[in-house]
Amino acid sequence: MGIAKKIAHKAEAIKGGSKKVAGRGAGSRRLQAEGRGDQIKGNIKQAGAKIKDAFKH
Repeated sequence: MGIAKKIAHKAEAIKGGSKKVAGRGAGSRRLQAEGRGDQIKGNIKQAGAKIKDAFKH
């Protein structure tokens, strides 16, 4: 997996975390849920990349 994809997955997880915090600060449950979803999606993609790299070597 390329370094650009790894960075993109990490950025997605960070973006989700910041959305979640912003939603909490604004009192928006929708924004919190959306942030949690983005964060989980980014974390899953990172885990998949790690598994793929482990089988590559």
